[in-house]
Amino acid sequence: MSSILITGASGQLGREFQALETAFPGLQFTFADRTALDVTDEPAVFNYFLHHSFDYCINCAAYTAVDKAESEPGAARRGNVDAPRWLAEGCARQNIPFIHYSTDYVYHNAENTPLLEGSPTTPRCVYAATKLEGEQAARASNPLTMIIRTSWVYSSFGHNFVKTMLRLGRERASLGVVYDQVGAPTYAHGLARATLDILSKVEKGEAPRELLSGIYNYSDEGACSWYDLALAIFEMANIPCQVLPIETRDYPLPALRPPYSLLNKAKIKDVWGVKLKHWRENLRACLETLGEL
Repeated sequence: MSSILITGASGQLGREFQALETAFPGLQFTFADRTALDVTDEPAVFNYFLHHSFDYCINCAAYTAVDKAESEPGAARRGNVDAPRWLAEGCARQNIPFIHYSTDYVYHNAENTPLLEGSPTTPRCVYAATKLEGEQAARASNPLTMIIRTSWVYSSFGHNFVKTMLRLGRERASLGVVYDQVGAPTYAHGLARATLDILSKVEKGEAPRELLSGIYNYSDEGACSWYDLALAIFEMANIPCQVLPIETRDYPLPALRPPYSLLNKAKIKDVWGVKLKHWRENLRACLETLGEL
């Protein structure tokens, strides 16, 4: 039975992997939260790999406080650059694949068609810059590094836009939400399942292990703005909060967001046969899990 290390196991994506453990009985999981493995501590990372061996490592740990990163670049660098570098090096020493998640924010360019893995990367905030550098550091440290760039991640676990809207929608009669940022949300449950489906194909011999390298885009199908997403949340959850469309400039934040970051997922579908659901279908599934429907 192949073993998988999941780092950052207490975050929303890590907890989705935990929820899926029983659905993949052919895989043995080790879930490491910050207490078990602080990925920002270099000696701790190398000591961990010295005393434990795995067949795969999936890194769900990251510094994700996008706005706070502007005033905490050092912490963002430790979480998004140093940590994946050290984890990738640990994996390289065991000759195992390293799977790492990145962000649509790395693109932030003027293209207005769905972004390809090879589209220009011009990060415009500290968070985006450290995520891109972390991709590069991991790939330089281990050729068997698979980067999955994703967008607007939410879950029934942790803190995210969907849960924030549910709370604010019940507290307020109206809410302003930006309509001039377009992309696609990603249900973390689907992302975790897709990742494990990919590893299962390798385990079954349906794909060579060497394919677990390079960059892949992943998000739910369809497109929307944050305004559209908020409308859908309130519609499905039957919350009578009025959603007012506002421009990004009306809601200034420390970190710049890309105005258009819709991802082209053709590569991950073609190479791995990943089946994607529309964002509204996945949103409904999440709300059902939360007991909102």
